[in-house]
Amino acid sequence: MFFTKKEDKSANNNLSKIAALLIHAAKIDENFSLEEEIIIKKALEKLDNNNQNIEDIIKKGKLIEENSNQILDFTRVAKNMDEKDKIKIVETLWQIIYSNNEADIYETNLMRRLGNLMYIDNKLMGDIKENIRKKKITDDIYRK
Repeated sequence: MFFTKKEDKSANNNLSKIAALLIHAAKIDENFSLEEEIIIKKALEKLDNNNQNIEDIIKKGKLIEENSNQILDFTRVAKNMDEKDKIKIVETLWQIIYSNNEADIYETNLMRRLGNLMYIDNKLMGDIKENIRKKKITDDIYRK
């Protein structure tokens, strides 16, 4: 039983660090919107295997992000995830970035660094970016 609690605490901490990474990406353009927070919440729900309280995870993620001065701590958790979850995180990061219909130089620089830190191939990063960008454009057209 003790091992399970420790495992749950570790999973909670890891998910909080992923939340911090996503929040960092949302805040890098100095406009952390409600739409971005909804994207983050949905992504964390998909990544959560332990049915944790996502609101608590987001609060803890905000604290971690505010008290950190580098992204290495966030990416350490992400780079050790399996490829499928890494791709979900990268897709979410691009969704956050394109939620305002553009990617500025700070956001694209962040994604380039994250791709390297998470050991994700540049071509795959580019393909994910293009897919998310095209989906955003298509969604915006049909929303009008």
